[in-house]
Amino acid sequence: MTAVAPLQQGAAMGAQMTGILPESMAAVGFDVPGGPEVLRLEVLPLPQPGQGEVLVKVAYAGVNRPDVAQRLGHYPPPAGASPIPGLEISGEVVALGEGADGGWLGQQVCALVAGGGYGEYCVADARHLLPVPAGLPLAEAAALPETLFTVWHNVFERGWASEGETILVHGGTSGIGTMAITLGRLFGLTVIVTCGGAEKCAKALELGAAHAIDYKRQDFVAEVARITGGKGVNLVLDMVSGDYVPRNLKCLAEDGRHVTIAILGGAKAELNMAVIMSRRFTLTGSTLRPRSAQFKALLAQEIAQNVWPLVEAGELRPVMDRIFPLAEAAAAHARMEAGDHVGKIVLEV
Repeated sequence: MTAVAPLQQGAAMGAQMTGILPESMAAVGFDVPGGPEVLRLEVLPLPQPGQGEVLVKVAYAGVNRPDVAQRLGHYPPPAGASPIPGLEISGEVVALGEGADGGWLGQQVCALVAGGGYGEYCVADARHLLPVPAGLPLAEAAALPETLFTVWHNVFERGWASEGETILVHGGTSGIGTMAITLGRLFGLTVIVTCGGAEKCAKALELGAAHAIDYKRQDFVAEVARITGGKGVNLVLDMVSGDYVPRNLKCLAEDGRHVTIAILGGAKAELNMAVIMSRRFTLTGSTLRPRSAQFKALLAQEIAQNVWPLVEAGELRPVMDRIFPLAEAAAAHARMEAGDHVGKIVLEV
């Protein structure tokens, strides 16, 4: 794995530090793509915060599907990003790069990062930080950024969801699904989810979903029609793609929006464009990791204004599945791929 540039102790970068920092750190990496077993601990130089960046001593790192895709060789990090997996972290800011806001130094934060989370230290853009409020455990703080940024952008910005509307979410007990349930409940949406099995459906209802459909024994298209009295839903948040897309469109009301955020079921779909035109559907989608730092900074600002007060008030918390030690990252990936988890998996660093 490509080494990360070491942090120079001293004033070479004009960095401010909370104390003497080590020259190296433990991190999880892999040499060749493969199964969870390719993940291993290795020793790397300490990363160096650049212009407008901070160095975070990581307490916890979230585990997400893009990490699995990266390990499999399907989702390489964008140019300039750390090759170490991990897209969200919590911890303490211990050093500042040139131009970073000095008020962050020594603060407990969580952050969206483009890579590097599976390490003892991680560089983050200071504009992508959110303060960890009192009462929010660091393990839960690390489980928020990736799903919160993704769901907020795709449901409320790209999907134009508004109070009183109905949304269909696939993978209702995944990290994304549980966040969609939580945000939907807090912002006045009726959330219908699909889940694999009665136990997961029950959990989704417990978390606040209005309806849960067991896709293993029920036709979700027919169930959505029954639940909505034939009207359909205003929005579909899709993580499956493939042959789910034409079925999703059958669930949409007129002027409905279809937002794709993953292609777990395949990248191609066959669509009837006449139906899309006649019912005035909008099809869109996005990936978060490759977006510009400026875009993520604006998204962080919007979340800080609209959502973070709910975190501070204790009204929004991630659904937690299991915490693994950093050295057991392979086991964490295996659990995610098995599909048995409900909510977020995190690594304790």
